[in-house]
Amino acid sequence: MWQHVNRDRSGAVVRIECHYPRMHNVSSNVLVPTWVPYAASKVAEERLDFSLKLMTEEWQFERPSNQYFLGDIVNIEATVKTYNHVPLRLFVDRCVATVSPDVNSAPRYSFIENNGCLVDAKFTSSSSRYLPRTQIDKLQFHLEAFRFQQANSGLVYITCILKAVPVATPTNSEQKACSFSPTGWVSVDESDQVCGCCDSTCSSSSASDQVLGDLRWKQASVGPLNVKDFGYGL
Repeated sequence: MWQHVNRDRSGAVVRIECHYPRMHNVSSNVLVPTWVPYAASKVAEERLDFSLKLMTEEWQFERPSNQYFLGDIVNIEATVKTYNHVPLRLFVDRCVATVSPDVNSAPRYSFIENNGCLVDAKFTSSSSRYLPRTQIDKLQFHLEAFRFQQANSGLVYITCILKAVPVATPTNSEQKACSFSPTGWVSVDESDQVCGCCDSTCSSSSASDQVLGDLRWKQASVGPLNVKDFGYGL
């Protein structure tokens, strides 16, 4: 499905192809993409606190304002706090942006997909990327502020699936954090080879859900971001 996202301060429109996983075989019927949470329903006995926050430019504090201009860098931080638990490594499995709190609403834009591939830079040549880890239980990334061309409000809600695995678990195609660069996909952790599937399919939904039965995960949201045209109100 194609969505038009406006990020250029000059008013140019970037045409973005959004990819959604098929949950069943499709012939001539219209495919209606939906956000499907992980099938795993087991709740961990240990206490884990997941969070997703907008951060200030220096990454020291939670950002007090939700207002941005087109092209601004949005600092987003995902964390997991553990209590009486083995150390965990945090990943952002997928994220979508929407104009309402309903994650299945349209228009919508998937900017992290395929089990941790931050695809925004690939689609739009933006500077969106993961930052090097400062803590194993924290993951930070940049997202260039944008507006949906179809919506006049400039509001953007961001919903992500966060997941945590034991630190001793090696990164792989289903647990990774990969950014797109001019030279290809780059991992924030070990070998960049785990990013090799970012241009294709990293796992089937059924296989991913089976693996996640032993993982800790949560759906988290931030927003709405209020993204204004450059120079708005001046």
